[in-house]
Amino acid sequence: MKVAVIDLGTNTCNLLIAEVIKPGYRILHQSKQLVRLGDNKIKNNLLSKEAISRANNALAGQKKIIDTFQIQKVCVFATSAIRDAGNKIDFLEKVSHNSGWIVKVISGEKEADLIFKGVLLALEEFENPSVILDIGGGSNELILAHKKEMLWKESQPTGMARVITQFALSNPLKPEEMVILHNFFIARHSAAFEQCTHYKAKTLVGCSGAFDTIADIIDHVNPGEKVRKKQEIQMADFWEVYKTLTESTKEQRLNMKGMDMVRVDLIVPAMVFIGQLIKETGISRIIQTDYALREGVLYELLKNPGYVSLS
Repeated sequence: MKVAVIDLGTNTCNLLIAEVIKPGYRILHQSKQLVRLGDNKIKNNLLSKEAISRANNALAGQKKIIDTFQIQKVCVFATSAIRDAGNKIDFLEKVSHNSGWIVKVISGEKEADLIFKGVLLALEEFENPSVILDIGGGSNELILAHKKEMLWKESQPTGMARVITQFALSNPLKPEEMVILHNFFIARHSAAFEQCTHYKAKTLVGCSGAFDTIADIIDHVNPGEKVRKKQEIQMADFWEVYKTLTESTKEQRLNMKGMDMVRVDLIVPAMVFIGQLIKETGISRIIQTDYALREGVLYELLKNPGYVSLS
């Protein structure tokens, strides 16, 4: 069975096409389109006309790609920006009319579940208590895991698109703004920090955007050039990138090898958050993986081919 999974996120619309051959799978295609659903209207929990247009254009382009494969199942999921938008119904109706797909708007809890399963597909198990972190544009998901079990999870609407619209950050970031961000993250994610300490999590598994960019900068490759099921990031390399990015101007970041243009503004508060999580919980190891929500859907389909109705 060939399936297409679309993760319609706050920053990007991500497409995965795979062939499910029990007990395994084969990835046939991966790509993403910039949608920026989390533009300046996100602070009012609305989708702007421009964002809706970008999303529809991205989905139309991905439909053309999907149509070149013999796909039996198309699964489209929407996350934070859409689930919190006051005008989401109009948007979902337009997408359905234009594409023929039904978009499933998932809760933050379900998003965390799928991220956990996607990371589990990549790592197979967590040798030691670990914290999974998915930094999004609209929300952040933190999941505590050990062996093959999820121990705890949270999803908070503290994604980086929301952060940069809430705080007018300087270029470069000022020390007092670093303090403001620290206070914001500890207020919203204090339970996660406590759970990391409680379970003695020493490994951070970072998935999706910010961690992809960190790995690309370290490896000195262009965004999307290197596919990583899992890759360890040395702590010394992380802190070098942390210092470089948090002290940089936007103009400097634009010229960095490995910098994804989608994340030029978002990466700075993301680094502050990651650094804070590491320092406050005593994390000593970082693993990066490309696998996240889309691969979590693939994990579900491997267990149950009827997981999502044909669309």
